[in-house]
Amino acid sequence: MSGNLMDTVLQMVNTDAEPEDYKGEDGLLYCGKCHKPKEAYFPQGKALFGRDRHPSECDCRRAEREKREKKDADEKHNAEVERLKREGFSNPAMRNWTFENDNGKCTQIEKAHSYVELWEQMKAENHGLVLWGNVGSGKSYFTGCIANALMEREIPVCITNFATILDNLFYGAENRNEYIVRLCSYPLLILDDFGMERGTEYGLEQVYNVIDSRYISKKPLIATTNLTPEQLKNPEDVPHARIYGRLLEMCVPVRFTGGDFRKVAAQQKMKRLKELMEGGESQ
Repeated sequence: MSGNLMDTVLQMVNTDAEPEDYKGEDGLLYCGKCHKPKEAYFPQGKALFGRDRHPSECDCRRAEREKREKKDADEKHNAEVERLKREGFSNPAMRNWTFENDNGKCTQIEKAHSYVELWEQMKAENHGLVLWGNVGSGKSYFTGCIANALMEREIPVCITNFATILDNLFYGAENRNEYIVRLCSYPLLILDDFGMERGTEYGLEQVYNVIDSRYISKKPLIATTNLTPEQLKNPEDVPHARIYGRLLEMCVPVRFTGGDFRKVAAQQKMKRLKELMEGGESQ
């Protein structure tokens, strides 16, 4: 056996002793801190290169190893979540659309919790959602909560809109078919402001291609829209009928009611600015 290999084997069967360690009555080396053995005998009196014992983890070493492994796992997890959010969100502000930051104004938020909790079933059975209602009623925030929660579980999600998709298809360097395939590779695709895309023949065809590809791949889709279910069921022309019909095959409508949260936030900001400019608070 070569010298290097012998050294490796000896390192495997030898136990490093600390000054506080001691020999027990059984002849094994014990940790001076946790008083658990740092060695164990080979079974049935066997030996390896003249050694009848091998290293064993005491409680101290086990705790140190588990702490290192947890730190490594946490760092790996955080890096993966960061990658998913960087690739999955077109707007960095979406990172703040989380359950933890919910202000309680979105009346349907419990459905978002349920969707995440039942994700494996939603994915397996291809359950999608069409979120419809007034502008600013919390539809986009609802989808952001789902996306962030799934990404924290290292599940890839893409949240985008057809304006971005059509720009990428028309101007992007990536092959158009490959781009659509990549969109359909995400376990969950979220389309914001559905129905607001430009109505050119090319644009509508690409919208249908994306939705139909999700349908064929049997992967769930969530869309937000200002259109009502009645408008989706009674489209203005055949191209829209193909798109909306396919969407309603895949997705269950969920209504969002309430005021325009964005308008309320803007009014509060304006009120606050007015107070400051009028000297409402001492500087």
